Amino acid sequence: MKLLLDTHVILWFLNGEKLSEETKTLIENNENYISVVSLWEVAIKMNLNKYTFDGGFQAFRDFVRMNGFEVLPIKDEYMVKLFDLPFINRDPFDRMLVATAIVEDMKIITADVNVQKYDIEWIST
Repeated sequence: MKLLLDTHVILWFLNGEKLSEETKTLIENNENYISVVSLWEVAIKMNLNKYTFDGGFQAFRDFVRMNGFEVLPIKDEYMVKLFDLPFINRDPFDRMLVATAIVEDMKIITADVNVQKYDIEWIST
């Protein structure tokens, strides 16, 4: 199963917090992807002191790679899908994650109820 992790899920997994044992097991035993959009979001929110990670952003990025998460670039196809998405959620990072999940036929792991309102397959944390 191909899983796209929402930004908060990546942070929770790497920080060892807030995820159910079932969700941790799913992440540990499947193909896991994150979007470069999540890296972008973390960088911005760390600068604003909304997210923290021991060692800062570079440590976060290195830890993502050390844990085997594949980082997906933004593709033109995602932008086309993004254009067609209803405005259930106005957060640009979340909208790009939803578009990515749809185009790549992935399940998204998220605790965000606004992301869960889209017509996508999702797994709650």
